[in-house]
Amino acid sequence: IKKPSRVTTMAKKFNVTAQEIHRNFERMVNSGLITKQKDNNYALTTFGRAICTQIHSVSFLSQNKKYLKTHGFGNTPPKFLRRIGDLSNSKEITGVSKVLETWKKIYRSADEYIFNVLDETPLDLIELMIKRVKRGTKYRHIISENASIPKGRKKLLEKTGFYPLLEAEKIQRRMLHTVQVSVIINEKSAGLMFPDLTGKPDLRSMFYSEDESFREWCMDYFKYCWNASDPFKEFKLKE
Repeated sequence: IKKPSRVTTMAKKFNVTAQEIHRNFERMVNSGLITKQKDNNYALTTFGRAICTQIHSVSFLSQNKKYLKTHGFGNTPPKFLRRIGDLSNSKEITGVSKVLETWKKIYRSADEYIFNVLDETPLDLIELMIKRVKRGTKYRHIISENASIPKGRKKLLEKTGFYPLLEAEKIQRRMLHTVQVSVIINEKSAGLMFPDLTGKPDLRSMFYSEDESFREWCMDYFKYCWNASDPFKEFKLKE
């Protein structure tokens, strides 16, 4: 009920009987969610309005019950879990190849920036990132100290001109002791990967969306990680 409404109005809107609407309204009145006003309109109570703000959280969790049987939220701070409803307008991408293709899509469509928090970076994504940076896209990268590093990474960085871009601060990188939740963000969309139940990052599944609330959640999580991160130390990464 976005605004005070009568039983008959709601019955017409949802194409059900007035008796059915009345029964449900009575249940909500008894629960303290709505109240009947003097003009016979029904309106949300303060409690009801507060409960409505939680619907997206319940929706996301219930829609992904199967996913949550094999995945957890890792070390995600409680303040982000309280906003889990912001992720409700997203779709799950499954399968390593589809996840990587979506990852590339986020990189390719970036004009202003690419920010990420990762536990590994495939070689072909490194090349794609450098191409975007050379076109003017800002790149900020946080990686785990125990990240999975592909063989040939250092040679590829040298070959593609990574280090001059780093010196020019067009690329910035930081490090976290552990990364369990991965995010990839540009100014238009974002991808989010939660870990399995052991806390290990899972590249077989990604939530992706162009929804602003979803992207904002991912951006706020990135900023949180960036502020908590340490200076990048190359010697900690081993191919």
